[in-house]
This record gives sequence, C-alpha cells and structure tokens, in this order.
Amino acid sequence: MTNKQQDTAYFQQVVEDNKHSILRICTMYAVAPLEPEDLFQDVLFQIWQSLNKFQGKSALSTWVYRITLNVCMKAKLKLEKTNNRTTPFDSISFMQASETNEVVENEKLEFLKHCIAALEESDKSIIVLFLEDLSYRDIAQTTGISENHVAVKMKRIRKKLLGCITPKLT
Repeated sequence: MTNKQQDTAYFQQVVEDNKHSILRICTMYAVAPLEPEDLFQDVLFQIWQSLNKFQGKSALSTWVYRITLNVCMKAKLKLEKTNNRTTPFDSISFMQASETNEVVENEKLEFLKHCIAALEESDKSIIVLFLEDLSYRDIAQTTGISENHVAVKMKRIRKKLLGCITPKLT
C-alpha cells in the first residue's frame, strides 16, 4: 500500500470512529442556512488537512472534538456577522392541534437546543461535550481549562439550563 492509500485508510477510520459525535455537535451548532451536513463536511475537510499534524499529545477523539468545536464556532461566528437577524420563512413550522408523545418529546428537545444555543460559546462547547458523554478530564483537555473549572462551569450551566427550560415545559 502506498503512503497516500495508508493516509486515506487512516482518515476513513478516524471518520468512521467519530462520525456520530461530529454530526451531533454539528447539529447543535447548526442554524439556518447553516446545515449540520455542511458543517460536517467542513469538519471532515479540516481533519483531512490536519491529520498529518496530529502529535498524539491527547487522544485522537479529543483532537477531533477540538477541531469539530473550532470549525462549528467559527462558522457560527461568520454567519452571525452577516446575519441580519431575520427569521427565514422556511424556519417557521406548523403543527396539528393534536399532539402525540413523539411531538411533545421533540418539542422538549427543541427547547433544550434553544436553551443551549442561548449559552455563551464557552459554556455551549462544554455542555455539548458533556452530552457526548465525555468525562470532565476529556472536556478539560479539549477546551484547555482545568478539570475543576469544568466541574464548576457544569454546575452553573445546569442551573442556567434548568432556569431556561423549566418555564417552557410548564
């Protein structure tokens, strides 16, 4: 096998091992017209370009999380700079009067997403990683803050999310 084939196989394995986590994070950062699939492609491109620079100072998955968060946050900031704060017509959804349990659960998930989106970027990245089942240690490595600081921030984030979502669920 040539080096190029080895690089391609290694990249494909990295993507296969991390694709679900990458897509979930992209979904949390996606806002119209920025789609999760577009962010996902941007993340994959960045991983492909940077894979040979991975030094092994952290777990490969931690490195992938860091790239994913950076790409998503940069894309969101770029969009916010150009966004004129209008609501696109296609983002308005209509529901039938009778709601099923699935609709109610989807509503709760949307409330949670809305509350997470309202957090500061640093808090948002921490809760997204927490929802990916990363340990405080892994979150600390990914974000560059201490493990104790992650614990303190998580306590505050939970309190903010509870305060945000509780009125919407009653």
